[in-house]
Amino acid sequence: MADGAATTRLTLHTRIAEIDPAAWDRCATPDDNPFTSHAFLSSLEDSGSVGSRTGWLARHASVRDRDGTLAAVAPLYVKSHSYGEYVFDHAWADAFERAGGRYYPKLQVAVPFSPVPGPRLMIRPGAAVTLAVFADALRQACSTLELSSVHVTFCTAEEWHALGAAGWLQRQGLQFHWHNPGYHDFEDFLASLAARKRKTIRRERREVQEQGLTVRTLEGREIEERHWDAFYRFYLATIERKWGGAYLTRRFFSLLGERLPDRVVLMMAEKDGRPVAGALNLRGRDTLFGRNWGAIGDFPFLHFELCYYRAIDYAIAHGLARVEAGAQGEHKLARGYLPAPTYSAHWLAHPGLRRAVGDFLAAERLAIAAREADLQSFSPFRNPATDEETNS
Repeated sequence: MADGAATTRLTLHTRIAEIDPAAWDRCATPDDNPFTSHAFLSSLEDSGSVGSRTGWLARHASVRDRDGTLAAVAPLYVKSHSYGEYVFDHAWADAFERAGGRYYPKLQVAVPFSPVPGPRLMIRPGAAVTLAVFADALRQACSTLELSSVHVTFCTAEEWHALGAAGWLQRQGLQFHWHNPGYHDFEDFLASLAARKRKTIRRERREVQEQGLTVRTLEGREIEERHWDAFYRFYLATIERKWGGAYLTRRFFSLLGERLPDRVVLMMAEKDGRPVAGALNLRGRDTLFGRNWGAIGDFPFLHFELCYYRAIDYAIAHGLARVEAGAQGEHKLARGYLPAPTYSAHWLAHPGLRRAVGDFLAAERLAIAAREADLQSFSPFRNPATDEETNS
């Protein structure tokens, strides 16, 4: 590693099991974001969800102080494709390969299959390593391995700015997050909405009840293997409808329940005593993170109930500040989820490709900013300044 590197060294690991779980978590602070915890990432690997079968080959990065203490870590993978990332670079790959370049394999700093924002270059509090030094080490690893690029996706704003200052290309996207200013209950939240939005949500929740569905929220040890059996069926049904590939194995869900019992929140719907749909969430210190959803059968508005309204119910009841309901979905706006920026940073080794992508990203950032402003104007909330209802 360059400069301050005299006191540190970078190592790549083919399995997260090579790194002590407690030492990893001292860097990752999983209480805030369970997706970067050793338990979550090891569940992906030990279940076979991550590995050669899915084209996510672990090369987790670690940095140690001179005395051997783990100072920083990053969930790092060598990838031969761009699937399961949710920050799309297929066009970059196609253009580079049409010009005679070799885009794959590449390095990806990410949580596989999870578009959840959070820390990616994770430094232990008090460690001497900086984001700039860590980023430079990753860039050098890319060069040493003769790979085309390094991509840090769904990182924090702090990491994004630091990587940009270090010469990495900066990209932005949008998600939709719900924020809790201190609602007492769901009705209190509804009272903050414009009349038409409020009526729509009440109608949708009522129609779910009228279908004879029973919805339960399960946590921790309440979740049994029969629940995971049902949820895996829902997961596969969603994959089949979207013509995708089933990255996650059945064993992953059991390991998740075993290793993160206090973080898993499972919303399950039953019809005549039979499970028909479910939504999987993980709970951080102040945030509920939506993870997966699936259903067997057609039940109008059940997706909204399980993934959005029940998540809001849960967040209010537990005093959580935010619900992050996953990627995409402008339909979330009408249900109280407002646009929020997401960040990624990219190091492309080839100068020509770097210039071309840099030009594209500069224009894309302007478009994203304009889109966010436009979406904010369609906020479903009442205008507190005038006490008038907007877009009702």
